[in-house]
Amino acid sequence: MADIFDATLIAEEVAHSMSRKQLLALAIVILLVVSLVAGIATLGDSSEQSKTSDVFRSEDGWRAFSVVAPIDTGINVYHDHFRTNETYPDWLLDGLGVNKICDITLEGSWQERYDADKETCWDTLTASDIVYFPGTKIIGTSPDGDSEILILDDPSDGHGSAVTGAVLDANPDAVIFFVEGFSEQAVQSAADQPLVDILTTSFGAIGSLPVPGIERATESAVVDYGKIHTGAADNSPSPAVQDATAGPPWSIGIAGYAEEGDDQKEIMSGSYPDISADWTQVLPNHDDIDGYHETSGTSFATPRTAGILSLVLESLRDEYQDASSGASPDTRSKNLVNGTDAEGNAVSIDNAQIREAINLSAWYPDLGWDPTSGTMPISPVAPCTQTGWGLVNLSNIEPIIKHLNGSEPLPDRAGDVVACMNLNQAAREAYWGAYPTVTSDLNNAGDEGVRSRD
Repeated sequence: MADIFDATLIAEEVAHSMSRKQLLALAIVILLVVSLVAGIATLGDSSEQSKTSDVFRSEDGWRAFSVVAPIDTGINVYHDHFRTNETYPDWLLDGLGVNKICDITLEGSWQERYDADKETCWDTLTASDIVYFPGTKIIGTSPDGDSEILILDDPSDGHGSAVTGAVLDANPDAVIFFVEGFSEQAVQSAADQPLVDILTTSFGAIGSLPVPGIERATESAVVDYGKIHTGAADNSPSPAVQDATAGPPWSIGIAGYAEEGDDQKEIMSGSYPDISADWTQVLPNHDDIDGYHETSGTSFATPRTAGILSLVLESLRDEYQDASSGASPDTRSKNLVNGTDAEGNAVSIDNAQIREAINLSAWYPDLGWDPTSGTMPISPVAPCTQTGWGLVNLSNIEPIIKHLNGSEPLPDRAGDVVACMNLNQAAREAYWGAYPTVTSDLNNAGDEGVRSRD
């Protein structure tokens, strides 16, 4: 700023010593120079703008995308939260095995819409159907076939709608492959989908009892097919190591913390997980079209993290012109990102690199504990035993992307944190290597009831 003022003073002194004709000539020259500079600046801005706003499109004009598979109670396809003006291309529907389309009613109350579609859609569904709902972001299936209304969140529950809402709050552009069910078979149905990137599960044994659950299917998703699995730790302070949802070493186990509160650990949230994410969120209702409710639990911290990772994948695919999704061993060599950089060099990013980036980006908050908040202060000594590598929210997205594209690598974590989390991983590999028997290579590696965690 000082240079500008100095230049102004000099110009005034020069002006006093010049004739009117000389001043007019100088003014014309200045105008020409300013116009030229402005024109160059405009061209520069235009070029830069086109460079940053040049969104990658595949040959058919479809954008870079990511597919998340929430596996839960069902989903309210009628809620505004899940609406979109996009129409999914046929090749995407084919790639996800869609064999039925339900053109649902998008006017009237929830009950009016359901009643209008009951005969043409809901009463016709079977366990083998994979259904696309145009006008929404949802492709849904119910392979267990044991609910009152397949795919749709039943009037008595709403867990799956809230879980899916948490995914889309982090990445509104995520393609949702929703699976209704709580069984290993339901999880495996998502694992078997080549285009699914991330499976997210928010159910398991109360108290993290050391009993088998969905670990065989999540192992298949991650180890065999290269996908990401985010699993909710229990809503109790129990260790997550032995939890069948959050504990296996191939899974990203997630506990909760009070985001936008005091950023400390929620007391009723699993201990020694991989990371901790937002415990309390405002999420869509399951039985109306535009209502929301505040709810808490690892059930929602977990899909929020899945949405964060989905947005990371989508951004990197856009950057590297990757027109597909998933990590198929046959077509993508277990790479979640499989593209080329600006120089035409091949770029690949896999599950292990994603996990390293999220671990490096996690953080421990400053001690700002509010004793009336219902949280537990995160100890400055071995905080990893409470909250794993640390806290993760939307602020982690940009650092993760910059780390993975090499533009701004994240620094190493402190040695004591690394040692603590290496011990965590070793315990998980030892436990899940012994019970139940694991045959795959692991080197890359307030409850409603027993089913849901919220």
